[in-house]
Amino acid sequence: MAEFQIRRYRKEDHEEVKEVFTIGMSEHIPSSCMHILKQPLAQMLLGCVFCALLTSSMSILLPVLAVTLILAAGRQGVTYMFNRYIQTCLEQDLNHIQETYLDPPNTCFWVAESQGRVVGTVACLPAEKDPSFLELKRLSVKKTHRGQGIAKALCRVVADFALERGFQGVLLLTSVIQTDAQKLYEHMGYMKVSEFSAPDVIAKLINFTLLEYQLILKLHRN
Repeated sequence: MAEFQIRRYRKEDHEEVKEVFTIGMSEHIPSSCMHILKQPLAQMLLGCVFCALLTSSMSILLPVLAVTLILAAGRQGVTYMFNRYIQTCLEQDLNHIQETYLDPPNTCFWVAESQGRVVGTVACLPAEKDPSFLELKRLSVKKTHRGQGIAKALCRVVADFALERGFQGVLLLTSVIQTDAQKLYEHMGYMKVSEFSAPDVIAKLINFTLLEYQLILKLHRN
């Protein structure tokens, strides 16, 4: 197991930070596709198309081909949704880390470094919905370095930062498909406080929900 250290972001980390985030988000595409296939509406659509074409054509080839094309189109739709989200994040803050997470008060961006390479990231800034909370953002760890306690260490850095500055707690958003992240947050003392549909039209159609978690620091410390 390689050693790692958590430190503040430096300008020379920029490309590696974007790579860690982009690859990490893209890894959720397969699980998102599986999430869609578990939805009753998707199963009904595929079943209806298959049965209708099988009945009308009296051939197994046409319905199989049609279902395959629908599945391929669905994956393309999910890929488009994630690529658009990644691009939005880059434009909103990851292309401007200094201005977003280092210059304003009560903000910070950290990286986990191992053997001279950035292998994890996390950031925080005051939450828009409740200024007494910090919002944890951009938590990501390279697949090759997971299971080594890096994500836990990054979460602790944010909690300690919030506690030192007198914030009531830390909140964050994650998605329904990020089950490993949900387990991590719950292990770290976070509690799920709400669940709601993502604003994207495609996300609404596939029942892609977001979860809000909160860590109350005084309760957590006591």
